[in-house]
Amino acid sequence: MNAAKTRRDKTPDAHLFPTRPYDLVKEFVIAVVVIGLLTFLLAGIFSSPDKKSISLAQWAQNAPADVVATAVGELAGTTTSATYGPPYNNASTGQKLGPLSLQKWAGVRQPVNSANDFVIRPLHDVSAADPALRAALTQWTGASSQQQTAWAQRYADLLARRPNAYLAGPARLGFGPVPIIATRYLALARTGALQSLIAGKSAFYTSNLTEPLLLLADGAYLEDVARTDHLGGDQWGMMNETGNYPGQPWMWLYTFWYQIKPFSTSGNADALVWGLMMALTAVFVFVPFIPGLRSVPRWIKLYKLVWRRD
Repeated sequence: MNAAKTRRDKTPDAHLFPTRPYDLVKEFVIAVVVIGLLTFLLAGIFSSPDKKSISLAQWAQNAPADVVATAVGELAGTTTSATYGPPYNNASTGQKLGPLSLQKWAGVRQPVNSANDFVIRPLHDVSAADPALRAALTQWTGASSQQQTAWAQRYADLLARRPNAYLAGPARLGFGPVPIIATRYLALARTGALQSLIAGKSAFYTSNLTEPLLLLADGAYLEDVARTDHLGGDQWGMMNETGNYPGQPWMWLYTFWYQIKPFSTSGNADALVWGLMMALTAVFVFVPFIPGLRSVPRWIKLYKLVWRRD
């Protein structure tokens, strides 16, 4: 008893402050358990009402004409993914920030050949029991790139005028093997196998769904669904959730710039907004070192609402 009292007396300022036992491990465990339970409970009650992801099979069932038109666009090299540029291909220089070609500097990190990776290769993988499809693929791969583009572009022009023209079959001349490839592609997408054939080209198990998403985004269906839920880019899409639920309010400063000119009408909006946000962030970081600006808090005296000198 006396030894314990002696140890307490030797502690600096022991006579000024009361002491009590404190189990830090116990407090930590309680905090983790309580916060964990609250997280799961509140997530179940107030979580975002996100819809299930759209599969390629769902796309084929709900918008078959869009699937056909997208496949033909991939063959013609006119889709967004085919003309995007880095990191997928060298079809364009991509986003620029003034004279700085940011996308081109990053380079091609995930090579994507839209016509081959999204259409020809998946069909080739399932063509063993389909002589007509094998013949069409042989004709396609044996043609020059100029002939391939000409076939696909002619058929794309027809589909632009008559979206359901693919239902009539490949009777008309001038389209080469494209009509057969397009209809077989739609049939493959409807089975649900197309998604695994595209996503799993490098491994049996994969969590990288970049290429199926690129294909889906090349069509009109994904955007139509997004806009129905007010998730389009010009509808503050990154801040919204489906229904009347709010999205991420901390992103408003970033998404705000996409709604006003010149960003809303620029083909380099992503790079311009990124550059502006980096500049604003730098100003925020260096506020204490900028004469005049660093004095604004003292001038407006808002600090008196939360702090006062005793």
